[in-house]
Amino acid sequence: MTSKSGQGEAGKSDEPVKQDAVFAETDGMTDEAWRAIVGNDASFDGIFYYAVKTTGIFCRPSCKSRVPNKANVRVFQYALQALEAQFRPCKRCRPDGLRLPDEEWVMQIEQWVEEHYSETLTLGKVADLFHGSPYHLHRTFKRIKGITLAEHIQQTRIARAMMELTATNRSVMDIAVAVGIPNAAHFATVFQKKTGLTPTQYREAASAMNQKPNGGMERGAN
Repeated sequence: MTSKSGQGEAGKSDEPVKQDAVFAETDGMTDEAWRAIVGNDASFDGIFYYAVKTTGIFCRPSCKSRVPNKANVRVFQYALQALEAQFRPCKRCRPDGLRLPDEEWVMQIEQWVEEHYSETLTLGKVADLFHGSPYHLHRTFKRIKGITLAEHIQQTRIARAMMELTATNRSVMDIAVAVGIPNAAHFATVFQKKTGLTPTQYREAASAMNQKPNGGMERGAN
């Protein structure tokens, strides 16, 4: 990798050399670009930007966020290219001084939770993935949505469990695992707290309602 001084022979800038090293490959990034990302190499800031497809965020090479999966990374020469590709600036490293609005940041996190609720999720893990601190994420999410991220994850899981109990014959244990609450007793407790019914009672009530005419709506006699 070239010197971090930013100057080549005879005082000439080595930025064109670095750009060649990063963009020499037409299909994907070069090894040099990947090493810069893994090493948080600030000497490549302004030479390229990298985006992570799973989170929709783009960063400077020097960003201190968790190293992404290489298969999910795209490289851009300019921040504008990343924006045009529908990626949004990292809140931690603020590429080109750009700042992602809190509302949009929270929306991205909500969308990600919808796809990953079955996984083990913690405030720290989500904050790391979306390039913010746990404290800032907790405060920002609650300010914008009125509930904490943990409450949102739980609501998402219970809503999915309700759908599964109504539309499938899967066991309660299978559903608990599928929605990210693998402890059956804990799942039943959380479910009852949210709905007022145990998972089995909810399934039976939903089945009974579905068997009634007009979707369970009974008309009184005139």
